[in-house]
Amino acid sequence: MLLASLISVIYKDGVASHILLAGLIVISIGVLSMLLTKKHKKEMNKREGYIVVTFGWIAMTLSGTLPYMFTDAIPSFTNAFFETISGYTTTGSTILNNIESLPEGILFWRSLTHWIGGMGIIVLAVAILPLLGIGGMQLFAAEAPGPSADKLHPRIADTAKRLWLIYFGYTAAETILLNVAGMSFFDAINHSMATLSTGGFSTKNASIAYWNGKPIIQYIIMLFMFLAGTNFVLSYFAFKGRVQKVIKDEEFKLYFQFIILFTIIASLIIYFKADVTMSSINHPMVWGETESAIRHGLFQVLTIITTTGFVTADFTLWTPFLMVLFFGLMFLGGSAGSTAGGVKVARHLMMIKNGFLEFKRTLHPNAILPVRYNKKAVDGNIVFNILAFFILYMLSFIVGALIFSFLGLSFESSIGVAASSLGNVGPALGDFGPVNNFYDMPTIGKWWASFLMLIGRLELFTVLILLTPFFWRNR
Repeated sequence: MLLASLISVIYKDGVASHILLAGLIVISIGVLSMLLTKKHKKEMNKREGYIVVTFGWIAMTLSGTLPYMFTDAIPSFTNAFFETISGYTTTGSTILNNIESLPEGILFWRSLTHWIGGMGIIVLAVAILPLLGIGGMQLFAAEAPGPSADKLHPRIADTAKRLWLIYFGYTAAETILLNVAGMSFFDAINHSMATLSTGGFSTKNASIAYWNGKPIIQYIIMLFMFLAGTNFVLSYFAFKGRVQKVIKDEEFKLYFQFIILFTIIASLIIYFKADVTMSSINHPMVWGETESAIRHGLFQVLTIITTTGFVTADFTLWTPFLMVLFFGLMFLGGSAGSTAGGVKVARHLMMIKNGFLEFKRTLHPNAILPVRYNKKAVDGNIVFNILAFFILYMLSFIVGALIFSFLGLSFESSIGVAASSLGNVGPALGDFGPVNNFYDMPTIGKWWASFLMLIGRLELFTVLILLTPFFWRNR
């Protein structure tokens, strides 16, 4: 917030004192909390880990509403909470009708919530969740903290520092490239923070479609969306020169193959069937229709798979088949250990492998056939964990859609908002599609969507376990 107030001073937008006040209040609460709890034990067990992670994010969201409310950028608490949690969870859904009218300090704070939340997820996924045994992340115990030589680094703090460095480096690189390509420095840094966090907040009402006349800008964003949706541990190995480890990684290979396959399908349909001229905002045919079809197809596939949520066109107008395809991609997600939301490619890979093995087990009931990941046998408990996660994810989606429909949303809007919120995608379907926002959603709907964003971002179990009676019973 102090950094956002500095940006406000530089751009003389008139709200620097309001953002500064918000920052000072948060610092005061933080210092007071530290003083009141300095004599408490610092050790944490699993139960306390769940509580700290969940309530930490809620506290972060509540404090994050202050700059919006103090500056009257978003005077309603419900709307401010929705915008803040959408930022921290890197969902990218917004209630703002005129983004370009906001002060620069607020726009920067909005993007910063993405950036902070995105890196928070990386540290959680790679360094903390494996220790809690959540969501199948134990798969990465071989590459996250631990004593073996194959691991990233033996201490969580050092793991987090290395990941932060990569994250910061990618953000700086994209900012420079976008600035050179024609974006203003302010737009470049804001979009870089939104890209690396796979968030999707833009400084323009038309999102990335604002630069449809500059394909190079969209290609730069696509490159960094791809990197942001990749396991950040693999980036670390690539920078260390261990490229073979990246190429041979099963999840990375499937993630790459998915993108190529769905891009080919989308591009062909856009080229031959979709009226791209009518469905693309600010769409000039700059390099010819072939390039345009490939670019829009690849951009849309990347923005949905990585759950970034940037917009170059209204994909809901690109034939019913493509709309259903992109809706399905909302459940795919990027790589585990990335800033992307969704179910994650690694889980899909494990479920596919286990499904094929079930055929063999049916024919050979006495055979021992473990699921293998990167040529290593995966513990059965992890496979059960992943299956349980997927069932819980789909149940959460169904219940989420039912509640939205109960609140008066259409069928298309209900399933779209439920899938988008739970997967932290951003744009949905129906009344809340890529070129619309969430301002007109009922108040209760905004709170429900906020809850879905939180549980989706924190791997379901982290939050939902707090709602079970046995969690709070005496040990």
